[in-house]
Amino acid sequence: MEGGGLPGPSQSIQVSGDAYCNSSAAPLDAAGSSSSPAVAKLRKLLFRRMLIGVNDGRYFHGLFHCIDKQGNIILQDAVEYRSAARHCSPPTEQRCLGLILIPAACRSSCQVDCSVEEKMSLLGLE
Repeated sequence: MEGGGLPGPSQSIQVSGDAYCNSSAAPLDAAGSSSSPAVAKLRKLLFRRMLIGVNDGRYFHGLFHCIDKQGNIILQDAVEYRSAARHCSPPTEQRCLGLILIPAACRSSCQVDCSVEEKMSLLGLE
């Protein structure tokens, strides 16, 4: 992050609410892998930096911790970013929040910070 602003742009990754991802509760098959391709994709996102936008214009940047069946996301070490004035993007105010839950109904965007090769792999383009 440069100058206290928002993190740089990254590729958007679709995070669906139909997959349940938790380090201990996801079902495993006999081979020890996830039973669903969506769960496997979400497991690859665990503990990656994520930037999530919400409907009121705020953004939250933190480590992806988990998602539930309803699509609510938990970020850890989260930082909130918001514009100081409604019509001026800079300067941006920020505050550290820690562990937060972002309801699926409030989420407007979701981006994952990773390399181009990882983005292609996560999107299934490799």
